[in-house]
Amino acid sequence: MSEFLMPSLGADMEAGTLIEWQVQPGDRVDKGQVIAVVETSKGAIDVEVFEGGVVEELYVDPDTKVPVGTPLARIGSGEQMVMERSEPESEPEPEPEPKPEPKPVPEPRPSTGKAPPGIRRTVGTPRMRASPAARRRARERGIDLAALTGSGPDGAIILKDVEDAPFREAERKPAAGEFDPDAMREAIAAAMTRSKREIPHYYLANTVDLHVAEAWLEDYNRDQPPESRLLMAALFMKAAARALERYPALNGHYTGTGFTPSEQINLGMAIHLRAGGLVAPAVLDAATLSLPELMLRLQDLVKRARSRGLRASEIGGATATVTALGGRGVDTVFGVIHPPQVAMIGVGRVRPRPLVVGDALAIRPAVDVSLAADHRVCDGHMGALFLNEIDSQLQQPEAL
Repeated sequence: MSEFLMPSLGADMEAGTLIEWQVQPGDRVDKGQVIAVVETSKGAIDVEVFEGGVVEELYVDPDTKVPVGTPLARIGSGEQMVMERSEPESEPEPEPEPKPEPKPVPEPRPSTGKAPPGIRRTVGTPRMRASPAARRRARERGIDLAALTGSGPDGAIILKDVEDAPFREAERKPAAGEFDPDAMREAIAAAMTRSKREIPHYYLANTVDLHVAEAWLEDYNRDQPPESRLLMAALFMKAAARALERYPALNGHYTGTGFTPSEQINLGMAIHLRAGGLVAPAVLDAATLSLPELMLRLQDLVKRARSRGLRASEIGGATATVTALGGRGVDTVFGVIHPPQVAMIGVGRVRPRPLVVGDALAIRPAVDVSLAADHRVCDGHMGALFLNEIDSQLQQPEAL
């Protein structure tokens, strides 16, 4: 048996709001299955379970804000459910003297969710009775259900009650599950302030000749349909992942107990959101992916990041991050490390530059690749070797 906890989806996250359960007590779940949606400053995140089993109990109602690490549900084998269902009611012990019967206590109002017998669905504050459609519409309009009077069965709030509620768009605050640019800016500010306060950054940069990589990419894409073509971004990500394999001191997390290198290379990619702000979800096991697989993962991450469909493992799982601002016309970018990570790799604009090739001067496509690293885990010597390894990988694109 294990408890499913409110996950930490970033160094700056202290609490999250459970928006929706996607399972009920008695459901069997597999490892990696999404079972809940949690609202954070980064938007609504799908949260998956990391251990399979049977959902035995849900502790927290939707629309409840709880601190990171709070138990949300119990996942077990299902045996406890069977025991609780089959456990006979204990017979009252004989009283020495007759006593007056106690006044009957009203039965608690049943939850709107259907839970199997013997399983407590939730604990804590009783949930406001409302239809799913009413809850969704209230979130969209920023309306507090507690302020409404329900006209449905047993006083439940229905969709009509929400539609008829007074509402002024200009004064609306983002509701649960909606993107709140102010909250995201606050979260970014908190994380970056912590980073610059706690992490002793050092910075390095190197100019990489992309003549070979660009020629190989053009040749590869020539016979590919448009949906299967690669972008240079896939080569940058794969080269960075390969370099992290060779220099694991840059791949992992620094916490209160010191640095812990990661066995997996979960490479974050900074993605600009159209509504403002950014997120950096991770491509999990990036070093093990082929270039076509990596390209598909990147496209999928960008799409889901902008439609608020990311998973908790992608948001909180990055072991190092790449930020690329070449598309914004920036030649060189020096990133700020996102704690608890220890490295941020920056990629600038690919453009023709005069480079010395042998004994001659040539105009070649080139890019500035930078590194922001944590001086607590490595020094500039290792950082330089790491950047040179990225360069070396990009000179052999056919091997990526």
